Amino acid sequence: MAGYLTTHVLDTARGCPAQGLNITLYSVAGEARHILAQMTTNADGRTDSPILPKDAFAIGTYELVFDAGEYLRTTGQSAEDPLFLDKIPIRFGMSDPDAHYHVPLLLSPFGYSTYRGS
Repeated sequence: MAGYLTTHVLDTARGCPAQGLNITLYSVAGEARHILAQMTTNADGRTDSPILPKDAFAIGTYELVFDAGEYLRTTGQSAEDPLFLDKIPIRFGMSDPDAHYHVPLLLSPFGYSTYRGS
């Protein structure tokens, strides 16, 4: 298999990459989740390597959990308690064993969006 998974986080409220945001990748089977990777975004809002590299890739269902709350507190973007956004889970399927899957997150304190990127 030549497939792999990447992600990218942009802070749309500040207009810059979201540096220092923790991300956890899970494989999902039914109701069970298993941690596959934990990474932190770099100065470009990306992980230093694919969050799921080619040698670990398998088709299936996955979930990325973005620790937005910690990031928003660290960057001084939220004084609320509890935060409106804290952990942001994005569950998705990967069905092509040779594809590059890219799941970006556009983040602000009160909203987010995602899509299948390239």
